[in-house]
Amino acid sequence: MRSLVRPTSAAAVHGPTAVQVAALAPRTLPMTRIRHLGRVEYEPTWRAMQRFTEERDAGTADEIWFLEHPPVFTLGVNASRAHLLTPGDIPVLQVDRGGQVTYHGPGQLVVYPLVDLRRAALGIREFVSALERAVIELAGEYGIAAESRREAPGVYVAGRKLASVGVRVRRGGSYHGLALNVALDLGPFARINPCGYAGLEMTQLAKLGGPASVEECARALEPHLRRALRLPL
Repeated sequence: MRSLVRPTSAAAVHGPTAVQVAALAPRTLPMTRIRHLGRVEYEPTWRAMQRFTEERDAGTADEIWFLEHPPVFTLGVNASRAHLLTPGDIPVLQVDRGGQVTYHGPGQLVVYPLVDLRRAALGIREFVSALERAVIELAGEYGIAAESRREAPGVYVAGRKLASVGVRVRRGGSYHGLALNVALDLGPFARINPCGYAGLEMTQLAKLGGPASVEECARALEPHLRRALRLPL
């Protein structure tokens, strides 16, 4: 059999150097950092995600942030304000994620996966699908039949929306992410066209027989996210 490697020096004849061996060895990926931040204001958290993404490099560990926000409406970078119907006293922020308008509030689990998508070998569409799949698998643990829709990102149960997805990718790193309704006041969703869909009804895990605790939900969701996003354990 003809060799595919042609020696070019005495060192090559006698085998690779230690440096070459190290270069060929499998890379040890940094452990994913999980952060449970509690209830935090939206804008400072958003700015922290931006800074993390701007400053990270190829050796930076991925992070997943689990948290809640005080009441706030957020609009994606190209969102139409026509979908913001009667915000009233709830603050409104236009941010740099994709998607239209949504609501965040206490009792909703917000998940921000700060992931090097190139290292995880995930395209943007695959990344969104992975987030949806993690929620669908979690719902299945509680006997809840959930599904995703190609034409309308998110997770749905019997036509009602359980989780919303809106992401941004910069320099190969993701930020923003997923909002999963656990046990919250759904009333503010009536003040908007959720995700740009007039009349879209929302639902939540507590109503469907799932957990009523945001912290419990975060702990249960974590392994599904790790698998779906190909993150080291």
